[in-house]
Amino acid sequence: MSVSLEHTTSRRSFLSLSAMAAASALAGCASTATTGGMVGQQPTPPSNPIRAVQTPPAPTEVELAVMYGPIEDGGILIPAVPFRQIDPRYYRQQVLDPTGERPGTVVVDTHTRFLYLVQPGGTAMRYGVGIGREGFAWQGDGVIQWRQKWPRWKPPNEMVARQPELAKYSIENGGMEPGVKNPLGARALYIFSSGQDTLYRLHGNPEWRSIGKAVSAGCVRLLNQDIIDLYDRVPIKAPIVVKQ
Repeated sequence: MSVSLEHTTSRRSFLSLSAMAAASALAGCASTATTGGMVGQQPTPPSNPIRAVQTPPAPTEVELAVMYGPIEDGGILIPAVPFRQIDPRYYRQQVLDPTGERPGTVVVDTHTRFLYLVQPGGTAMRYGVGIGREGFAWQGDGVIQWRQKWPRWKPPNEMVARQPELAKYSIENGGMEPGVKNPLGARALYIFSSGQDTLYRLHGNPEWRSIGKAVSAGCVRLLNQDIIDLYDRVPIKAPIVVKQ
């Protein structure tokens, strides 16, 4: 009988000590989970914090004079653009990307008269454009399938029918010689969609007054200095999105 009582007492003591040890352990876990470490210790900042994209600066007067000054290209002299007579918002400049498209994509916003070439890092090159009647004729997604320096201008037969004086530049007659008076200017980018020519073009323009405006004919026109810059930047077979 005494042995049984001693055994019972020892067992009760062991259980009591075990319960105290468990409570102490639980208290320690709760403290660790609550404080995240030593009391008073500050959280460790991330090693590579996300940096906000800074708004690129607008081009200076000196930069604009160089950007829109006279240049020789392919043996043809392109005259300077009187940029001070153009709305400054249509100057070529790097801006925060408002399109959300992937880098390398060209986006034409016909409503605002802006063309964007999306760049890595949340920015885009923005160009002012003029929109012709044909510039409103197509919208959607496509690809810049073909590109040409100093293209010949071949007005479609429908245009020749409306303006018979253009017959000498018709497709049958081989089009207009390249040059500063050519309506396609220094460069042309030809847009295809689903493997078909949309007849939609991005091209140069000798008429600086048409930038930012809707004009009578043509697709999307840029200043010759700007279309050369775009041509040199845009990737081969670049995707293009045209928004009305």
